[in-house]
Amino acid sequence: MADWFEKRTLGALLDNAAQRFGFREALCFEGQRWTFSQLQGDVNRTARALIHLGVQPGDKVSLWMTNRPEWLHVLFAVAKIGAVLVPINTRFRTADTEYVLGQSDSTTLITLDESGPVNYLNMVEEVCPEINTGNSCSLHAAKFPALQRVVVLGDSQRAGAWNWDEVMAAADEVSPCELEQRERAVNPDDTVLLMYTSGTTGFPKGVMHNHNIQRTLIDAASRMGMTRRDVILMYLPLFHCFGLYEGPIMSLVSGARMVLTPRFDAGEVLKLIEQERATVLNGFDTHFFDLTTHPNCAATNKSSLRTALFAAGMASSEPVARRAQSELCPTVTAWGMTEVGVGATRSFLDSSEDDRCLASGHPLPGYEFKVIDPGTGATHPPDTLGELCVRGYALMQGYYQKPEETAQAIDAEGWFHTGDVATIRDDECVRFFGRYKDMLKVGGENVDPMEVEAFLLGHPAINKVQVIGVPDQRLSEVACACVVLEQSAELTIEDVDAFCRGKLGSFKIPRHLLLMDEYPMTSSGKVQKYLLREMAQAELQLPVG
Repeated sequence: MADWFEKRTLGALLDNAAQRFGFREALCFEGQRWTFSQLQGDVNRTARALIHLGVQPGDKVSLWMTNRPEWLHVLFAVAKIGAVLVPINTRFRTADTEYVLGQSDSTTLITLDESGPVNYLNMVEEVCPEINTGNSCSLHAAKFPALQRVVVLGDSQRAGAWNWDEVMAAADEVSPCELEQRERAVNPDDTVLLMYTSGTTGFPKGVMHNHNIQRTLIDAASRMGMTRRDVILMYLPLFHCFGLYEGPIMSLVSGARMVLTPRFDAGEVLKLIEQERATVLNGFDTHFFDLTTHPNCAATNKSSLRTALFAAGMASSEPVARRAQSELCPTVTAWGMTEVGVGATRSFLDSSEDDRCLASGHPLPGYEFKVIDPGTGATHPPDTLGELCVRGYALMQGYYQKPEETAQAIDAEGWFHTGDVATIRDDECVRFFGRYKDMLKVGGENVDPMEVEAFLLGHPAINKVQVIGVPDQRLSEVACACVVLEQSAELTIEDVDAFCRGKLGSFKIPRHLLLMDEYPMTSSGKVQKYLLREMAQAELQLPVG
């Protein structure tokens, strides 16, 4: 597609916001506050520190850190110096993180030492023991040939890792002029984000995006009526595209103030709505279920709330969406994926309640949609179920180091085949119904069943395993392991949990276990997962979803 808007880098977006909004408050985190100008200053200092550390244009910088101001500093600093940010899911554990660090060819890892009960530094030690015995200036990690340095934020020290404070102290060794030169060399078409999302091949895939994703938020802000008077309460994780785009990037394009929290806690969110006079919320049905059912919801002053972006649209989400209208505020809904720049559709503020609770919105400018027959590729007429396809300026550049998977996902005409079941009305309103792929959606997190199956096959009691999704009132869907045991073996759901805990992200761990003698199969020898779901729901006495 031809360029249809002025391109700029994410670093320039920050600089422009500092010029436009200057001394207005940009960020609040745990009682601390920053103006847009102060945020720009912290980012520039971080950028100079990373230059001194040796981060080069094009380098992959992995960031394994919970929500906090330093996350934002690293994001925009990396963008300013022409490197590529690789956000790592903080719910990942050793197996997932080892894969992402290696597959991304990251030269730098920036992490926390610990957060609450989770010790990230201990997990880094497990996959990269050289941080104990090596030299911080010359790491030489056996498992990660590209990895040159590890930076740790916190009080814990390791001989082979840099401490965040000492890295920042060296920022003065780099002049502002050198930073400006690096900034000028960055092209908006350069890759700036490498975000890992589960696919259908059993392992996460790195989705590459350039700086032009910001245009999606400019148009989304217009559709949602976002202004500098808005206050975005952001509790979604910044490693997730939903939190990253609708939080800090939305703040910069609109001038809205962002109240950032380390994690989602319904009671704390309700408190902050009243205390900070929040106007905008974001989330999946899990978040809105927890907020509307919290005992403090009714007593909280929610009069400041103007709208909430509800990433839903399936029939199973309708009850929560309806409740959000009365208990919180009117919502808008959207459809998106990491591969398409997240929210490629969005409803309008004055859309009907049915559209805001069941549909997935209309395309944003610059996106095209169609629904096809997945077997023939023929385009369906309006209101006909089929596979949703999308193309536009914010489509990913591809999956990192996976040309075959990229070619399978994006056809010769530039259409991305989503694997989602949807309809499109004659007014272009999209409605999402589910997934052709077997991907699970656990509280908004993608879970690839093949990845979990491959891991569980390492358990000595398991001969065969199929992982399916079953309904869950709070999380919408959770994993159920359907297991054929080794002869004379025994297994409980507690055994499964203990085997996975600390190795897989908690959202990937099966919540249910179904022991079987054999699987229902097709005549060609494929497992009939839809029958497995029916059997599991009947055996576990779960509602049909």
